[in-house]
Amino acid sequence: MCEMATVSRASFYRSWENKAPTEAEMALRDAIQRMAVTHRFYGYRRIAVLVQREGYEVGAKKVRRLMKKDNLLAVRRRKFVATTDSDHDFVVYPNLAEHVIVRDVNQLWVADITYIRLRAEFVYLAVVLDAFSRRIVGWAMANHLRTELVLDALNMALGQRRPQDVIHHSDQGCQYTSIAFGARCRQAGVRPSMGSVGDCYDNAMCESFFATLECELLERRRFTNQVEARMAVFEFIEGWYNSHRRHSSLHYLSPMEFERRWVAPTPATEAVHATA
Repeated sequence: MCEMATVSRASFYRSWENKAPTEAEMALRDAIQRMAVTHRFYGYRRIAVLVQREGYEVGAKKVRRLMKKDNLLAVRRRKFVATTDSDHDFVVYPNLAEHVIVRDVNQLWVADITYIRLRAEFVYLAVVLDAFSRRIVGWAMANHLRTELVLDALNMALGQRRPQDVIHHSDQGCQYTSIAFGARCRQAGVRPSMGSVGDCYDNAMCESFFATLECELLERRRFTNQVEARMAVFEFIEGWYNSHRRHSSLHYLSPMEFERRWVAPTPATEAVHATA
């Protein structure tokens, strides 16, 4: 075509890129922009899934090209800082999660702690996450790092899910190796499990959640007191992360959608369906 038109290839590609968009492409770009503004933390893959579910036949690479052309860039994550102390003489539980293949809810929970910066102090957030659906099933916030913090998060998870023989996996922080935490696990029929020191892969799901929390909430807002931070975290976890945020590892479903679709309605999971 270039030879017949006596033009260079560079001129051909330049004219192709600068051609006026069609009505279909303009509608697609409007849909992408609407999704990117509504979900400003989503990258091009998640945006592609959203526009595909609106009926547009488009691939992720084209969505990426159009987002780049329209300067629709997702917010990037920052690494979170761990807060648990593994330098202690308490009992360390074996790693029960190392060879577990998670096939259902309440089979494996992972737990960890991070901090939230306030105007004049820090508060600490402990979470319990179901490894099957990535759903936060328990969480607690306090201005201290005592064992009560992780006990409150565990008790919330136990009250919501009522599991049987669930594995609770964490790092070797002194809160999780304390006598009080071990006694509560035995009382509730929970099997405590711990990864090795310095191994980030065992607890990667919790670290991923904290990175999401940091990127999508904590970097966007500053809190003056613990009450304000607690309300914001509650709205993020219960109003967005569990119910609406799409995960690439869950076929781009939210944790609650994933549970509704994949958890079989048995007596052992009635509580899961009731809260979902």
